[in-house]
Amino acid sequence: MITAPTPLLEVEDLVVHYQVRGDGAVLRKRETVHAVDGVSFSLAAHETLGLVGESGCGKSTTGRAVLALEPTTAGRVRFEGRDLSSLSPAELTPLRRRMQMVFQDPIGSLNPRHTVGQLVGEPLRVHHLVPSSQQKARVRELLELVGLPPDSVSRFPHEFSGGQCQRIGIARALAAEPTFLVLDEPVSALDVSIQAQILQLLDELQTRLDLSYLFIAHDLAVVGQMSDRVAVMYLGKIVEIADRDALYARPHHPYTQALFSAVPIPDPAVAKAGADRVVSGEVPSSLAPPPGCRFHTRCPLAQERCRTEEPLLSTVGAGHEVACHFAEEAVAADLFGAEAAIGS
Repeated sequence: MITAPTPLLEVEDLVVHYQVRGDGAVLRKRETVHAVDGVSFSLAAHETLGLVGESGCGKSTTGRAVLALEPTTAGRVRFEGRDLSSLSPAELTPLRRRMQMVFQDPIGSLNPRHTVGQLVGEPLRVHHLVPSSQQKARVRELLELVGLPPDSVSRFPHEFSGGQCQRIGIARALAAEPTFLVLDEPVSALDVSIQAQILQLLDELQTRLDLSYLFIAHDLAVVGQMSDRVAVMYLGKIVEIADRDALYARPHHPYTQALFSAVPIPDPAVAKAGADRVVSGEVPSSLAPPPGCRFHTRCPLAQERCRTEEPLLSTVGAGHEVACHFAEEAVAADLFGAEAAIGS
C-alpha cells in the first residue's frame, strides 16, 4: 500500500485574535479583532499555494503566524511534521531557519544603516552556516544568484531601486538555506516591468533550490501565474480552495466570482456589459464579523440560512472545496460576470 507523503506544512484551525482599545465613550474598553478565524490548509514540498483576498482579510497575518512571527490564539502549525507551538525556543530556532519570509516593502524591510553585505550575511552569522572566513564569498554567491553584481556588498539600501532591494531581500532569505518561503505581496510595490522580472526570478529559484512558496497577493493575474493551488480568504476565513486551473475555470463562491469580476477587462463592450454586476456594500469590521456566512451582507444569493448558519468547506470536485450553502446556484447564476472576466 502506497501512503501519501507528509505535507511540508500543515495549518489546522489557525486563529489569530488581537485585543485593541475601543474608541467609544468607554476608552478603556478592549475589543477583539478577528484577524484570522479558523484557517486550515496544507502545502506539499515544491508546491506554491496562492493566498488571495482583499486588503485586511487576514492574508499577511496568516503568513506571519505560520512562521511564528505572530502569536496564535488557537490552532496548530506543523512544519516537517513538527508542531511549532510545542517547541521550546531552542528547538524552534533551527527549524525556523528553514522557514523564511520576503516582505511587501522591499526598501522598508532593509536596515538603512547596514550594507548589503551585512544584511545578506546576517543569517550566515546567526545560524553559523559557514565559517567567518567564507562568509564574504558566500554573500557574493547569493547576490549573483538573485542577479546583483558582487560589488553590491559595500553599498547601502538607499543606493538601489525598489526591484533591486527586493532582490536583496530574497538573497537575505535564501542565505538561511530555507525549504519554505512566505512571499508577502512580493511585487505589489514594484513597477509592472520589474514585477515580471522578480516573478521570473522566484520561479527560477524555486526550480533550482526545490523551494515551497506560500504566495500572498491580491492580484489574481500574479497569483494565477505563480500558484499550483489557490486559497481565497474573506474576513479571516478561507472561503474557497482549489487547484489553480479548476478555480480559474469555474469559481464556486460568490466572493471568488466577485474578485474575478473586479479584474479590468480590455474589451470595452464586455466591460460595459458587466459594469452593473459588481459586489455592493462594504467589508464588515473584523471587530464584529457577521454571524453565519461572513459574505452574506454583500451576497445576492443570501438567504436566512446564510445569516444564521456558518458554511463549512465542502468538496465540490477533485481537490476543490468551497464554503457556501448555495455554491452550485452561484456557479449557474455567474453572479458578477466572472466568466466574462476569466475568458478575457
